[in-house]
Amino acid sequence: MKLETLQKDMIAAMKAHDKERKMAISSLVSAVKKAGIDAGERDSIPEDLVDRAILKELNAVKEEIDTCPATRPDLKEQYAFRYKVIEEYAPKMMSEDEIREVLTTQFSDLIATKNKGQIMKTVMPALKGKAEGKTISKVVAALLR
Repeated sequence: MKLETLQKDMIAAMKAHDKERKMAISSLVSAVKKAGIDAGERDSIPEDLVDRAILKELNAVKEEIDTCPATRPDLKEQYAFRYKVIEEYAPKMMSEDEIREVLTTQFSDLIATKNKGQIMKTVMPALKGKAEGKTISKVVAALLR
């Protein structure tokens, strides 16, 4: 995902007077710019950094939904809408089958060692931003049985 795409979509939401969508996309743009500044990439932010910032925001909103009190359905609805908008921009995560395929083809020699810690240490950087850590851990555990 490119930062320019997010900015164009934010402008389109502003022109359509869709305040909630504009606010959700605006928070994404801010998070991406902050991540770019933190990484020293202020002028041209690479796509992988944009994707990581989007995933981080997606996880933050998911946590807000999970911790939202049941007595505040209005807030929960607002968070759910924001989650849905951010999810549109998030990179597609790999399924368990796709992760298993990658592990068995690219890391078969490592899996043969049966050392889960070493496998996770090697696999996580390779699949960062492509699959969730919990899912990778689950597939690795299943392969080691």
